Amino acid sequence: MNIIHPWPDSPEAAVTLQQQLRNQIRIQPLDRPAETIAGCDISFNKFEETVYAGIVVLRLDTLETIAEATAITTTSFPYVPGLLSFREIPALLEAWAKLTILPDVVVFDGHGIAHPRRLGIASHAGLLLDRPTLGCGKSVLVGRYEEPALERGSWSPMMHRGEVIGAALRTKNKVNPVYVSPGHLIDLQTGIDLMLRCDGGYRIPETTRRAHNLVNDVRRANL
Repeated sequence: MNIIHPWPDSPEAAVTLQQQLRNQIRIQPLDRPAETIAGCDISFNKFEETVYAGIVVLRLDTLETIAEATAITTTSFPYVPGLLSFREIPALLEAWAKLTILPDVVVFDGHGIAHPRRLGIASHAGLLLDRPTLGCGKSVLVGRYEEPALERGSWSPMMHRGEVIGAALRTKNKVNPVYVSPGHLIDLQTGIDLMLRCDGGYRIPETTRRAHNLVNDVRRANL
């Protein structure tokens, strides 16, 4: 992991840091084809300090789960939309350190550059992990798009301030799209292709779905 900055202790300091880090993000094709992919998820009550994190690593060709790790941490950083990575990443880094297999690509339940300052959790974590990352969110943070066709695999670009920042991707026929955006060291088309390959028959790709189930199991076990 890259230790690229001290952790901010206020929303104002976090916004300043995002503005500084955004220039380090690199959107580019993968250096080599991905064979493994991980999903990350977080669970917390916005009014409490406990954060539950989970990471699940899958083989891309079979979608077999080959590794997983969890962590339970506490945070004092407040719940502020657009700054959630500062609450969530420390717990995910702790889970990451426990993985026995490190994935080629990491998917976050959130956004990459589809963010007001182009530094969503997938982009921020990509800088820290120094590996390809992308966001696959269930809702829009910023950007507008035209509704894609109803068939699985259809997508339309998400635009913000004249830039393409992601895609509204239909992962299942006649079901609401998910919102894919590159985080770091990956491009949009590759992110779209990977999310379609992680198909388990649900709207949400298997990476996110399995990480979500893992985190919920951990949270229930520790209530």
